[in-house]
Amino acid sequence: MTKPAPFPIEVRGSARQPLGMPPAQFLRDYWQKRPLLIRNAFPGFVPPVEPDDLAGLACEDGALSRLIVHDEKRDRWTVKTGPLAEADFAGTPPGNWTLLVQDVDKWDADVAQLLEHFRFLPSWRVDDVMVSYAEPGGGVGAHVDQYDVFLLQGLGQRHWAISTDPDAPKDFRPDIELKQLAQFEPTHEWLLEPGDMLYLPPGVPHDGVAFGGPCMTFSVGMRAPSQAELTGDLADYLAERLSEEQRYADPDLAPARAAGEIDKAALARLKSALPFAVALDEASLRDWFGRFITRYRNAQAPVPLDKPLTAAALRRQLDAGAHLLRHPWSRMAWSRGKDGATLYACGHAYPATPALAEALCGQRAYAGGHDHSDAEAGTLLALVNDGHLLPHKPRRR
Repeated sequence: MTKPAPFPIEVRGSARQPLGMPPAQFLRDYWQKRPLLIRNAFPGFVPPVEPDDLAGLACEDGALSRLIVHDEKRDRWTVKTGPLAEADFAGTPPGNWTLLVQDVDKWDADVAQLLEHFRFLPSWRVDDVMVSYAEPGGGVGAHVDQYDVFLLQGLGQRHWAISTDPDAPKDFRPDIELKQLAQFEPTHEWLLEPGDMLYLPPGVPHDGVAFGGPCMTFSVGMRAPSQAELTGDLADYLAERLSEEQRYADPDLAPARAAGEIDKAALARLKSALPFAVALDEASLRDWFGRFITRYRNAQAPVPLDKPLTAAALRRQLDAGAHLLRHPWSRMAWSRGKDGATLYACGHAYPATPALAEALCGQRAYAGGHDHSDAEAGTLLALVNDGHLLPHKPRRR
């Protein structure tokens, strides 16, 4: 006998419990964990904004809006970004189009009132209420959001399909502006009526399509800054508050054992100069610093060759006695890793052996006529084609 699922994917709400359960239970069992369809979350729901008013807002200069039309026969999608004009709506087909307007809660007090029902969440976590209006067949295609969202049906019906398969492919279609999934196989499908609400945690593939007639959906989305955004803003914040007099320093410097190497002593000084760098693993710290220090204070950078050399062509030049001259604007450094070394040139990283990396950093003219491994030859070719090394045959005296 099959055991019932411990967490139902569909529940029934009420005026007292829009989530179909106490907020604490929802946060414990569903928030950022699994999707949930709440039937009758808002009994007798009446949209707080009319479709014509939404279209009017989409024509305002400060509003963020998009008009998306799907040519179903050719499977072509067109996206027009606002501010829109009346003529944009006059030219829409009978179906297969949708209007999206973000931040409607900032423009309309009645729409903003919807957020009162989500006060169990920190107010700083809530981003906005986006409202979509669609004619039959209208939608934005199957996609994935990287934030939590509550999708409240306001007018008409919308068919929702989602996938709870953890291994569902999430590659995007390369042929359209929208970030649509190239493949989408739903595991659950529903038809939502006014007042029904679908909660989706981040990363759940889904597709919503207007069904039968005009449709409006109110999407309450969350703020979910990426690690890149958090790190970048924190770095800017710290940089603005640090003194110019506080710099990388090495009063304990000893003679270099290997030309151009970023050694363990340098990494230790970095951790001392940047307290938050202690959180980075050594490989990440080495890679960041190698890229940074070879870009730092570079007035210019080498330009890649218009016509890249082939490996055979470079080999012929080296066999004929050509040297590889380091480009005067190419600053290099390197560091040891578990599997050899990494050579850095003007912020770019190249795999290398310690011997090759040290030789290229220590010599402006590298006589590369001796044998190299395939990997070393590949690195030299990449450096030549990227403009960091210039083949040059010395003149005979």
